[in-house]
Amino acid sequence: MNHDAVLQAYGQAKERYRRLGVDADQVIANLKTIALSVHCWQGDDVGGFETPDSQLSGGGIQVTGNYPGKARNVDELRRDIEKAFSLIPGTHRLSLHAMYGEFGGKQVDRDQIEPAHFQGWTDWAGEHTCGLDFNGTFFSHPKADSGYTLASPDPGIRKFWIEHARRCREISAFMGEELSTACINNIWVPDGEKDYPADRMGYRRILKESLDTIFSREYPPELMKDSVETKLFGIGSEAFVVGSHEFYMNYASRKGKMLCLDMGHFHPTESVADKISAVLLFCDELMLHVSRPMRWDSDHIVVLSDEIYMLFSELVRSGKLGSTSIGLDFFDGSVNRIGAWAVGARSSLKGLLFALLEPADQLRAYEQEGNLFARLALAEQMKTMPFGAVWDYYCTLQEVPMDDQLIGEVADYEAQVLGGRK
Repeated sequence: MNHDAVLQAYGQAKERYRRLGVDADQVIANLKTIALSVHCWQGDDVGGFETPDSQLSGGGIQVTGNYPGKARNVDELRRDIEKAFSLIPGTHRLSLHAMYGEFGGKQVDRDQIEPAHFQGWTDWAGEHTCGLDFNGTFFSHPKADSGYTLASPDPGIRKFWIEHARRCREISAFMGEELSTACINNIWVPDGEKDYPADRMGYRRILKESLDTIFSREYPPELMKDSVETKLFGIGSEAFVVGSHEFYMNYASRKGKMLCLDMGHFHPTESVADKISAVLLFCDELMLHVSRPMRWDSDHIVVLSDEIYMLFSELVRSGKLGSTSIGLDFFDGSVNRIGAWAVGARSSLKGLLFALLEPADQLRAYEQEGNLFARLALAEQMKTMPFGAVWDYYCTLQEVPMDDQLIGEVADYEAQVLGGRK
């Protein structure tokens, strides 16, 4: 579609939305201000670069597939991220895991990592006007083999992981100061068991004490913010996860921390959208990890599904979009990884655009009048509004490919860059 056709289609769509009380130009202006926190670990199947042969193992995480072209080092990963960002409209952040530091070929254990190991990432982010977020890596390590890290009954194991978490917060504050934008430091631990434990209270008491120790040092919120991530179950922890939703929801509320809701960390019949208003009445801020679970916490590439519609519609309707950080968390090694980043991020932004184009005030008015038929009918009408014309116009404004150009862009990069990796 040429530029004139895009403008014409947008003009017609804009008028239709105007008749519903929605200003499409203002919606696009609002969408431009939203920064997704794009996860680095899609680019190498959650391998990291701690050693030359680093690869994912254990901890309730599994990546499937062996599509060619995986990033083998930091330079390749950065190049792939830059390409992915060029396919995603808007200005976004990058989320790093601790195992993606630059260690100069030396074995640096996780309780010894320092800001210097992430100076290269910070410099890169500054050059690309990109904020950074950070995650401790509490898996794929011999000291996580028991299934317990911060909740381990072994004082030595627990001390190791507490020190890792402490250093992750220090690194996050360093990144925030260097880039003049607060870095969100997220803690997720895989601690739990395959079968029923005899002392649930004991493990949760230990986790609480570990977290209290980790958070004993305060950092200015303009430098870093703490987030704690809940989970229902994982591989090897089907019966019991120490850091459950109830545990972290209470901890975050009492301690003034951000609660992280990962879409894949709940029962398939639970609605993460429904949790937003419940959490944000008691917590000032919220972190989302946008993913697509399929039967288990499989972290599939995000698509524009009903769950995405509902998640972002609820976020916008609640008036809490500005209080919520939106991160991505999926990984698929069976398809082109740059394409996976692009589709997942673009689908998330489409969900946000759809939500922002919704006549929320009119829907609420119908509800308050008791006219539930009108509320339902208007919500259904929105599904066939010319949303795609607004999305194409937004992509054109941001100088990124429209949907019908995406496949060609990814294929060209695969032929020119990924094909040379063995």
